[in-house]
Amino acid sequence: MSDTSTTLDHTFTAPIGVDVKGETWPCVELTGAAELLGTGRSVRVDATVDDVPVENVGLMPTGRGELMLSLNAKLRKRLGKDVGDIVTVHLTKRRS
Repeated sequence: MSDTSTTLDHTFTAPIGVDVKGETWPCVELTGAAELLGTGRSVRVDATVDDVPVENVGLMPTGRGELMLSLNAKLRKRLGKDVGDIVTVHLTKRRS
């Protein structure tokens, strides 16, 4: 099977916390996702969050046409951040 991954170099800063159906989820929202990635559907990526690498994670639809990156409790603890805090995300690769 061939690797059709695409290199990315996109950085954005966002607060942790995305409103999904009236609940705040510990995610960061990538605005302009459809223009950047060519889709509003789930996409797997490699990234860094405040310089901490995260590999093969899913960007999931928010329901409003954008995508969001979930930040699990283990990663938030490693970052020393929680809902409401600002993080910088650097997308480095779109996985096939």
